[in-house]
Amino acid sequence: MESNKKYWKGLEEYNNTPDFVKNNKNEFAEPLPIEDVLNEAGLSTVTPRRDFLKALGFGLGAVTLAACQTAPVHKSIPYLVKPEEVTPGIPNYYTSSFNGQSILVKTREGRPIKIEPNPNAGQFNCGTDARAQASVLDLYDVSKLKAPALVSKDGKVEETTWAKIDSFVKGELAKAQAGGKKIRIVASTVNSPSTNAVIAQFIAKYPAAKLVQYDAVSYTGIIQANQNSFGKAVLPKYNFDKADLIVSFSADFLGTWISGEEFTAQYTANRNYKSLANKKMSRHIQFESGMSLTGTNADTRVPVKLSEEGPALIALYNAITGGALPGGTLGNNTTADKVIKLVAKELVQAKGKGLVVCGSNDVSTQILVNAINAAIGSYGTTIDLDNPCYLYAGNDAEFNGLVAEMNRGEVGAVLFLNSNPVYDAANAKAFTDALAKVPAKISFSDRADETATACDAIAINHNYLESWGDANAYEGYYSIVQPTINPVFNSRQAEESLLTWADAPVKDYYQFVRSNWEAKMLPAVGLKWEEVLEKGVVTVAAKTAGAYSFTQSLAQVATSIVSSSKALDKEVELQVYESIPMRDGKNANNAFLQELPDPVSKVTWDNYVALAPKFAEKLKVKEFDVVTVKASNGYSVDLPVLIQPGQAQGTASIALGYGRTKTGKAGNDVGKNAFPFVSFVNGTFQYATSVTITPTGGYYELAQTQTHHSFEGRAVIKEATFKEYLKNPGAGNEKGEHKDYDLWDQYEKPGNNWVMAIDLNACTGCGSCIVACNVENNIPVVGRDEVRRRREMHWIRIDRYYSYETAAGDVTREKEIAKLEDLDHVSVVHQPMLCQHCDHAPCETVCPVLATVHSSDGLNHMAYNRCVGTRYCANNCPYKVRRFNWFNYWNDSRFDNYLNNEFTQLVLNPDVTTRSRGVMEKCSMCIQRIQGGKLQAKLEKRPLKDGDIKMACQEACSANAIVFGDANDPNSEVSKALRSERIYYVLEEINVKPGIGYMTKIRNTDTTVQA
Repeated sequence: MESNKKYWKGLEEYNNTPDFVKNNKNEFAEPLPIEDVLNEAGLSTVTPRRDFLKALGFGLGAVTLAACQTAPVHKSIPYLVKPEEVTPGIPNYYTSSFNGQSILVKTREGRPIKIEPNPNAGQFNCGTDARAQASVLDLYDVSKLKAPALVSKDGKVEETTWAKIDSFVKGELAKAQAGGKKIRIVASTVNSPSTNAVIAQFIAKYPAAKLVQYDAVSYTGIIQANQNSFGKAVLPKYNFDKADLIVSFSADFLGTWISGEEFTAQYTANRNYKSLANKKMSRHIQFESGMSLTGTNADTRVPVKLSEEGPALIALYNAITGGALPGGTLGNNTTADKVIKLVAKELVQAKGKGLVVCGSNDVSTQILVNAINAAIGSYGTTIDLDNPCYLYAGNDAEFNGLVAEMNRGEVGAVLFLNSNPVYDAANAKAFTDALAKVPAKISFSDRADETATACDAIAINHNYLESWGDANAYEGYYSIVQPTINPVFNSRQAEESLLTWADAPVKDYYQFVRSNWEAKMLPAVGLKWEEVLEKGVVTVAAKTAGAYSFTQSLAQVATSIVSSSKALDKEVELQVYESIPMRDGKNANNAFLQELPDPVSKVTWDNYVALAPKFAEKLKVKEFDVVTVKASNGYSVDLPVLIQPGQAQGTASIALGYGRTKTGKAGNDVGKNAFPFVSFVNGTFQYATSVTITPTGGYYELAQTQTHHSFEGRAVIKEATFKEYLKNPGAGNEKGEHKDYDLWDQYEKPGNNWVMAIDLNACTGCGSCIVACNVENNIPVVGRDEVRRRREMHWIRIDRYYSYETAAGDVTREKEIAKLEDLDHVSVVHQPMLCQHCDHAPCETVCPVLATVHSSDGLNHMAYNRCVGTRYCANNCPYKVRRFNWFNYWNDSRFDNYLNNEFTQLVLNPDVTTRSRGVMEKCSMCIQRIQGGKLQAKLEKRPLKDGDIKMACQEACSANAIVFGDANDPNSEVSKALRSERIYYVLEEINVKPGIGYMTKIRNTDTTVQA
């Protein structure tokens, strides 16, 4: 069946702008920097004849100097006494935990270099997100303080000794206690049993102390709603894998909402190639204002204004229950109204197998969501209140009460643990003003950040890779944190500081954690301490999830929702949200995350104001125009406009986590801070507000990666509906008859034939694979300006394609461009793109020095020391997956984002060479991992097994979208995947015989109206 869908990467391609035409027709927009190279050699392109002959004597080396720079000399220092567990060249793995998720930390010669998911984690072994992959870089951050510090009244930070810090803090705590003042520990959610035990000992010593938990992005609304509805103040465990029908209202559950990597694994389990082979696929409808990662993956996505979200939920409740709550009208949004009615019928039919989630932090809204889920039988199946999630436990009202206490002069000392409210609190100015009235302020930050510099002392904390500890992310699920390296600087774990200040009998935190486990957890599971360290995770039998009925009256709830909706319905409705790379900004100094393209907009190193195309036209602004966004509280920022298809009319979106001023070289002054747009309303923080948008006349070009490579309209995406798939598993993948003509000889691959399969139905576009590849393969960060010049170095990218179905015969460019409203209802497909390792690789035939060659096991190799940087291979590559090193990014002061120093370079993988200026590089299919797997099998005197070798991108993927293996093994998982009727090869019509097969995108849209 011929599709009328048109695919495009971005609006510049869609509109075929002059800049797009110019940049995409010219393969290399800038020439090689020969002038710079010659100048470095003491020559010039303008020289007398005699000097020119000297240059000729310099030979072709002058031309290829960029590829042949002298390598630095690194002197090897052997061990005098070698640690028993360390064998040079052999990695060691340690279990640990990151944000409650059990992980493995790979170390080489005593230094952590890579994060992997822990295979012992059971149902929580679900890959890793981009933050976990990038977190190893934070260990080597040169922006951190090297020792504890005291802060003078004028803000000057001076390093000091731990003895002076302890004397100062204990004196201030005693003074506060004796003076009847309160002591407050302000922390983001603490889900560590041992840390909670330490805090309990601290409070026993100082009874005036209290823990105040707050999260920069709050889930208090859900927790309080469950307290009101069912008497359980908990964040539920959501089971997306048990849901046949998922309806989400602005909850980005595949991205930033609660636990994205876990939900991704659950979600894709009902949508990947294994599920489809069993003729099963869940359905997902998304209502939202801004285009989120979850929205791009929905089967049906309906744009709604922020002020329409509450009325839409009321309408859904009325349609399901037959109720008559007031306020369930959606005005002119007839599409949303129509979809709501159909969704209600489907939820009733799917009773017990449906799930409704909402991203709002408003208690009344979440109470209504509870009522809907109770009506469709979700509790006990898709929602579990008896085995809750402990990842977020912040209490917005308590935090707001703390500000009032400080203003009244009631607080004598405040301690900040893993929190930075001067930057990320709602109304941070009010918090900062109140904080100034507290006599003693102590931060456990590892750097002089925004809050730490407003304190009196900084008791610098360990990085988690230097720490002991534990985590309890879910009821019955405990993970261990253990150090993988001795403390790099003169830091001390925050818990040990608290024990010291509390004069506890046990001040050694390792001993404290071990004793706590041996007394409480280990007897229940019958394990020894050493066994726990080896496994990294302990699970206790889950409680039976109970069904809950909803009995409260909703009259007051509906009134509150309608009132809030009317307050929002103004000129422009602004949503502030967490972006995938930056989240709440805690990791803003991580250069790998700053350079990770946003999965939707593909912007790096900035945030922006996202507007719908038609709404931008109404406001008379164009893309990259700088506008002033001003809220009713008086706060305003100047940001560039990004035209975002799919954004709801009358709304704007700005990402949180940017605008840091005291985080480090990479993160300072990147973007603008959107946290002051957050307001405290009805007891919780709200992330929607009304604003005005005014053009400033300025212009600021964002650094985007999306349209740096074009396929000139060729069909690289194939998709079909689930209904079509059920009739024909090859639907959407029809291949025309054509004869192949080969210019190459065919060669057998008698040993291994390494290939890959990528399931477009599973890939959510999250970008974790990009960061994993960066860390594994020593891929440099180039910075904003170089990204703008189309010089990003990522070996794997995720192409984002927009599309919509056009009427038959109505596909002319003029007609499509005229219909801006069509861009409100685009659908999106994410496609990972990396070197395809073609059997008939066009790059190999044009390389004049045989730097790129084919191996006998099906891989396209790069010999970096042969490459002279002609870039012919990149020009001849139809997939545009080769990268050119314009600079020595790891050793050039122009890229001083803290990566170009010997200390930070401890993160480098010694199994992968760092490439010099002037060479081409690209995906090597993690050749070092392939060789490592072969050697391990050889040492164990056994054949290589399927699954012994996993790519960095594959291992990080929460969705299991990437399968790697040996095509010569008919029983390998990749062989089975490549036999699927859905498999196709990108641009296979040009007969380069790529080694990576893609599975068609399937959408379950057939029983719901199309938007």
